[in-house]
Amino acid sequence: MHNHSEAQAPPPGCPAHHGGKSVPLHGPEFAAAPDAFYGHLREYGPAGPVELSPGVQASLVTDYSAALHVLQNPDVFARDSRRWRAVNEGLVPMDSPVLPMMLYRPNCLFTDGAEHMRLRQAVTDSLARVDTHRMTRHVDRVAAYLIAQFNGRGRADLITDFAQLLPLLVFNDLFGCPAEIGDRLVFGISCLFDGVDVEQANQILTESLFELVTLKRAEPGEDVTSWLMQHEAGLTDEEMIHQLVMLIGAGTEPTQNIIANALRLLLSDDKYAGGHHSAGLLVEDAINDVLWNSPPIANYAAHYPVHDVDLGGVELAAGNPVLISFAAANTDPALSMSRQTLSKRAHLAWGAGPHACPAKDPALLIAVQAIEKLLNSLPDIDLAVPADMLSWRPGPFHRALKSLPARFTPERRERRGAAPSATAIRTQENAPFRDSGNAPQKGSWWSGFLAWWKV
Repeated sequence: MHNHSEAQAPPPGCPAHHGGKSVPLHGPEFAAAPDAFYGHLREYGPAGPVELSPGVQASLVTDYSAALHVLQNPDVFARDSRRWRAVNEGLVPMDSPVLPMMLYRPNCLFTDGAEHMRLRQAVTDSLARVDTHRMTRHVDRVAAYLIAQFNGRGRADLITDFAQLLPLLVFNDLFGCPAEIGDRLVFGISCLFDGVDVEQANQILTESLFELVTLKRAEPGEDVTSWLMQHEAGLTDEEMIHQLVMLIGAGTEPTQNIIANALRLLLSDDKYAGGHHSAGLLVEDAINDVLWNSPPIANYAAHYPVHDVDLGGVELAAGNPVLISFAAANTDPALSMSRQTLSKRAHLAWGAGPHACPAKDPALLIAVQAIEKLLNSLPDIDLAVPADMLSWRPGPFHRALKSLPARFTPERRERRGAAPSATAIRTQENAPFRDSGNAPQKGSWWSGFLAWWKV
């Protein structure tokens, strides 16, 4: 484990060198060495000034106990971003890439008080109805399908070929998506996360969810969409769409990053390397390591003080965004005891307080199951490049690898064991896409899986 007790020297490009005020959390410098930036930010006290994207200023809480204080005091630190003063005064560029993640939507992420309780109850009650055995089987099938697309190649990018698609296809099942709506959902959310044609992606996502809501009003099923709709909270169609957007966002990007970051450890770290054949416990250990040391959502949970606040000697003005650095809080030097034992309960990767992540259990189940399936299916899988050559996606909110190239012994069709049935393999051989490199396009993954599975 890294020793975080001494702040590293600020990296090149860090404003500490120029006496600048706000520390930029965008750009490749931060993505390459976030711990050095957090070390520098700690010099300001429990929170420091950051720039989330050009022209978007905020305070970032890096101290563990201060983070808990903010998360657990909703009366002082509100989540409703309509309080954001700089936006209300027209001081924030409206084309800023961080706004889709921060501007108000009527969902349980951006609401407070009774309204938050009503929306959150609908979400937690609906998620509680998910049958974990059914979900485990579905993760297993989706993983088998994705692996079957590349296992004849002997190489794969475990992000684009596996970690990114798997949670999306699992959530399509949880939401009860028919093929055509599910394809557009996957396309829209993938483009949003990739920052590609964000406006068009947002429109496709909203339209496909509106169609799903309309469909489930007419024909409810055994799925999260129908359960949300039937909940006594009485959600409107607009509220339905916004809860679903939040659930997809909360369930996919973080799960993708947990899967990828844990695989990076399992395939490269001496602590885990060589032992990944016995998966099981090692997988959970690696995920716990990730949740402590590279939480999938590193900096988020924007709060807006309802009045000026003194947080451990740092002045926080009313209506200015205060974000929690889950990553820096987890590596707070004051936490040495909890960190040495890597206690599962103490880290803040899932947040804390009334807004703690409601989808934590499904996300963990999906991640563990997906990783075990991959390691068991491709027992000699290894990284195709040294771990220190991997690069991270820039962005203030996530800790996300750009790619995770892996290699393994290509699987010949004849000796394919009993996993998919012989019929399934034959059908796949004749399918329009198979593992020769022409995998489905972003727009047809869900219908491709459904067709594969029906056989």
